[in-house]
Amino acid sequence: MLLKTMKLTATTALGLIVGLTPALAQMTEVGAGEGELSIVAWAGYIERGETDPGFDWVTKFEESTGCKVSVKTANTSDEMVALMNEGGFDLVTASGDASLRLIAGGRVQEINKDLIPSWSTIDPRLQDAPWHTVDGKHYGVPYMWGPNVLMYNTEVFKEPPTSWNVVFEEQTLPDGQSNKGRVQAYDGPIHVADAAQYLMFHKPELGITSPYELNEDQYKAALDLLRGQRELVSRYWHDAFIQIDDFKNEGVVASGSWPFQVNLLKAGGAPVASTIPQEGATGWADTTMLHVDSEHPNCAYMWFEHQLASNLQSDLSVWFGANPSVPAACTDGRGKQTAEGCTTNGMDDFEKIRFWTTPVADCAQGEDTCVPYYRWVSDYIGVIGGR
Repeated sequence: MLLKTMKLTATTALGLIVGLTPALAQMTEVGAGEGELSIVAWAGYIERGETDPGFDWVTKFEESTGCKVSVKTANTSDEMVALMNEGGFDLVTASGDASLRLIAGGRVQEINKDLIPSWSTIDPRLQDAPWHTVDGKHYGVPYMWGPNVLMYNTEVFKEPPTSWNVVFEEQTLPDGQSNKGRVQAYDGPIHVADAAQYLMFHKPELGITSPYELNEDQYKAALDLLRGQRELVSRYWHDAFIQIDDFKNEGVVASGSWPFQVNLLKAGGAPVASTIPQEGATGWADTTMLHVDSEHPNCAYMWFEHQLASNLQSDLSVWFGANPSVPAACTDGRGKQTAEGCTTNGMDDFEKIRFWTTPVADCAQGEDTCVPYYRWVSDYIGVIGGR
């Protein structure tokens, strides 16, 4: 399924010529709800208390608006783009490596922030972020952000690993056993950026300045590192819950992951923790975006306002282990989060995270100098397939 999704989305990344996006009349007022709202979302993002009764931000929204929420969980950004291309959904919680593709492909519409009363409460660092703002036009509402962490088994690693080398290079781990067959890697082409970030630190002679802007030599070095990693990984993960099971039952001891998996495993008593090693981390800043052909735009705008409520932002921040787009959610006491919790989640590390973005040919290194995303897609399929 994932390979099919990658192939379907490869053609959508052939350049980001945003100027070709068709014009669409902006909504000027929010009317009565249409009774339904369908959302494509990351696992754990839209909770109605089914996983844990203490985390439910859907039920009250449905009761107050009459908009019945349905959720389609997507495991990768490429899957999100494919689903939005197919249509039939209203909203998507898109990361930066999907959002610009959706804008360029005309799959999402410009939003009217004047119809969202709580817009002013959004973190100023996110309000005009380049992954959802093009030519001064906003194409979504910031939702959550955070780092891609290194999750590890605390019975194997008595001290936190200091380097991502435990998942990139064959070695003997502190328990005296090899890491071969005991680590995982992310099942998405954006993982090329994790390899590039690792090389930025360990091979400065390559001259990499951004893990998303790679010339041919830099890109080849990243692919070579990933080919070596393939000999180590037991599974390329894309389903958060399967990764959780692998850490509990399949002997996996280290992997790039999201705080969501770390929190659920720790809550269940599993011996896991997470860290950001010396090389730093890539990360994601997710934006809720409205499909160009949404059949329920009034319900969607109601959700835009709802998602910015500090109690929702606070509880989601605790649940996912991420950072709210509304800073007050860390301190106003309306939800479960605290200032200390936000600090733990990396609220102060915004400038240290290299957020996912879509690689394009025209980059800071020069016009048509960098390897565009469609090649990341096809080449990563090759790496997974042993080529």
